[in-house]
Amino acid sequence: MLDTKWIRENPEAFDTALKNRGLKPLSQDIIALDEERRSAIQSVQEMQNRRNVLAKEIGTLKAKGENADELLKEAGHLRDKLPQEEEKVRHLEEKLKALLDVLPNVPSKDVPIGTSEKDNQEVRLWGEKPSFSFTPRQHDEIGEGLGLMDFEASAKMSGSRFVVLKADLARLERALGAFMLEVHTQEYGYEEVSLPYIVRPHAMYGAGQLPKFTEEAFVTTNDFWLIPTGEVPLTNLVAGEILDLESLPLRFVANTPCFRSEAGAAGKDTRGMFRTHQFHKVELVSITTPEASEKEHQRMLKAAESIPERLKIHYRTVILCTGDVGTCSQKTYDIEAWLPGQNMYREISSCSNFGEYQARRMNTRFRDAAKKTRFVNTLNGSGLAIGRTLIAILENYQQEDGSVIIPDVLRSYMRGEALIKAEKVKK
Repeated sequence: MLDTKWIRENPEAFDTALKNRGLKPLSQDIIALDEERRSAIQSVQEMQNRRNVLAKEIGTLKAKGENADELLKEAGHLRDKLPQEEEKVRHLEEKLKALLDVLPNVPSKDVPIGTSEKDNQEVRLWGEKPSFSFTPRQHDEIGEGLGLMDFEASAKMSGSRFVVLKADLARLERALGAFMLEVHTQEYGYEEVSLPYIVRPHAMYGAGQLPKFTEEAFVTTNDFWLIPTGEVPLTNLVAGEILDLESLPLRFVANTPCFRSEAGAAGKDTRGMFRTHQFHKVELVSITTPEASEKEHQRMLKAAESIPERLKIHYRTVILCTGDVGTCSQKTYDIEAWLPGQNMYREISSCSNFGEYQARRMNTRFRDAAKKTRFVNTLNGSGLAIGRTLIAILENYQQEDGSVIIPDVLRSYMRGEALIKAEKVKK
């Protein structure tokens, strides 16, 4: 959520930010609505003050035995009109809040201006693309060839965009989660947290998922929401809190299932397990001060990048342009792994700085050195998306006979095995 005071004081900057996101200017609409709201509030306050004055004056006149009819008439008029004015204030506040709730964050000044992912800028390239003496297969062909990736079984019980992993692939998925948690807790100081996978609407709202992304989420009949990412419960750990400066930064990590309807991705990535309704992800969340926010963002990005580097998977890091950066984010880096079977880079992590956007929705603050209460900054990043990392391993470590080499750093989690052997290979 954005600060209306900032919008009033920086209307041109706000409209420019919206324009760079491909949206129409809204500063004058918001300012006009806010002025109307403030005027209504002032009117209510004046009427309440007048009511109090009248009550005293009427009491004084009656005590003296004097006529108070005119004042009583005015008091009656106020008594009838005040609820209407108070209702007007509530209506204007709800209207303004509904508008602010769906407004996107203002991108940082160093975010490149652009309209789509084509305008994202590469900031880092690590490793080299693997070479093959055969035509590399895509992950679903490899997994089905191994007999360990079953889309038919999942479709029978759950429909499309689900997958069943078996034996060594199920073990590899579990190994990846354990490996990532170990790196982030032991080497980067994140605190591991076990979380609820369903939350109430206020938690989804605080993280910026509602009302903007209602159609992208799954909700139960009694108004519980399945988390679309571990970011939601992790960030809400500090909802409504006033934190001590000495406690910051807070760094949390969790491995959770994620549930997404993918309503906005109809017809996109329908093959394989790249975009499914249910997947596992290791999520990083940091809570810090505005002054330390950018440094924390770079630190989080480094932690996420360390995972493909240890797995020896070629990747690139890009900074998202204004037209591609997420609604809640003011700055986002994507880590994109090279997938030989698809012959392209695909996202396996996003690391975002939200500034005060989520903190304002959650009312999460801290006391600075001067004991002034201010909003914290929140950051989150995938460390990494486990299913997509598994895809990257299958495609980068595939062998001509259909088997898959297990990266060195994962073998201790895989009972010492170095290879996932093929039971059958699609020719």
